[in-house]
Amino acid sequence: MKTTVSALEGNRLNLFIDGRFVAPGSETWVDSFDPTTGQAWYQFAQADASDVGRAVASAQKTFDDPQWRNMTPTARGKLLYRLAQLVAENAEELALLETRDNGKLLREMRAQMSALPDAYIYFAGMADKLQGETIPVNKLNQLNYSTREPLGVIGMITPWNSPLMLLTGTLAPCLAIGNTVVIKPSEHASASTLALAELVIEAGFPAGVVNVVTGDGAVTGDALTRHPDIAKYVFTGSTETGRRIAGNAANNLVPCQMELGGKSPHVVFADVDIDKAVNGVVSGIFAAAGQTCVAGSRCFVEAPIYDKFVEALVERTQRIKVGHPMEEHTDIGPLALQAQLQKLEGYIASGVKLGAQAAIGGKRPSGSHLAEGWYFEPTVMANASNDMPFMRDELFGPVVGVMPFTSEEHMISLANDTHYGLASGIWTQNIDRAMRFANRIDAGTVWINTYRSSAYMSANGGFKQSGYGRRGGFDVMREFSRAKNVVIDYSGEMQDPFVIRLR
Repeated sequence: MKTTVSALEGNRLNLFIDGRFVAPGSETWVDSFDPTTGQAWYQFAQADASDVGRAVASAQKTFDDPQWRNMTPTARGKLLYRLAQLVAENAEELALLETRDNGKLLREMRAQMSALPDAYIYFAGMADKLQGETIPVNKLNQLNYSTREPLGVIGMITPWNSPLMLLTGTLAPCLAIGNTVVIKPSEHASASTLALAELVIEAGFPAGVVNVVTGDGAVTGDALTRHPDIAKYVFTGSTETGRRIAGNAANNLVPCQMELGGKSPHVVFADVDIDKAVNGVVSGIFAAAGQTCVAGSRCFVEAPIYDKFVEALVERTQRIKVGHPMEEHTDIGPLALQAQLQKLEGYIASGVKLGAQAAIGGKRPSGSHLAEGWYFEPTVMANASNDMPFMRDELFGPVVGVMPFTSEEHMISLANDTHYGLASGIWTQNIDRAMRFANRIDAGTVWINTYRSSAYMSANGGFKQSGYGRRGGFDVMREFSRAKNVVIDYSGEMQDPFVIRLR
């Protein structure tokens, strides 16, 4: 794998089209910044509409090529299995690339990269399991059956917070089915996706199966989402951007699968072990510096233990170490985007003005070793209210609002009082209560006595303005394939040509 941290340092990274790295037609490269220093560390290519067109043409040509189109499902599965092996062999370098690019903890990136091969192996096994069905109909002399087939060229727009993990959940099944793809990674973290594209070719996939165009949303993303030859779009990111993508796609009647924003409720009842619940809330909001779509940023605590819980949460937050993401003992690294610093400060100031209290944090950390990076202290906002802006909007940072509730009904009304519906969590020893919560919460994922636990084997996705479509399990195989109905009449009879056959 040529795309490594040492190779990229101070250099340029090109587009990946038709199995090789190529310079952008725009002849423009853009700085990518290291969040720990705020300094540029390499440049990525800015793809324009012509570059996107070349990538889509390559993907379409490969999709139509018998070498790929007629490849057996078992053969595709073997290629995915080989890709899994290569990801495992290069896991350390892939982890280093992502940490350098987006500032997430190296130890978490290592955990993600070590798990990715399992996902490719899982979907490798799915390649020959995608099957149709024979349908019983009210016509004794007809055979009615369905098949499933690939869609075509899939346009994938991926985020910066966990580029390869979130890409794998859709890339692996798309390749298992027989689609081809054009990926536009976030302009804030492109390197690991281009490295993976190298491994795809090394694994033996035909050139053009996977193409990568880098650049911003305004030019590259807009060109991709307006292209008439895309069969379906995959997007992970903000609800606002999702609306724009869906609007562009609608002009060509192209469907989308989207995982969008979240403002997830994290509920704590009085019967819990407070230390365990605090640990769960910390995991839900402060892991990855709160930069996850499922972040449990609204914490609702049963009134009898509210003060005690806030005190315990503040005490635990005091022990969180903010530092360089490459250091083993760091708990929170920098934010990936400099603009997030001012955004968080503004929301916190607004909350305090409206009556909330920053029980801890709420500012950039002191210390010369962190001064140049985009760091922000883990923040607990007590006396929060659901109508405060920081409790309504997705912040994408280490900020949690905590407020009490008095009954189950009160809690459900608070938890569901949001435009989002991506995830939720509850801590309780009462299984009846937990099941009632799972049934009534308006969210695509419910965690009970755990949080931020994921598996490729289960389908997941959002409700309401958190998106639509599902990833994971067998559901995602249906998401990126299409059903075809085949009807065979073997009666030998001459039918009335002017009457539809309904029975």
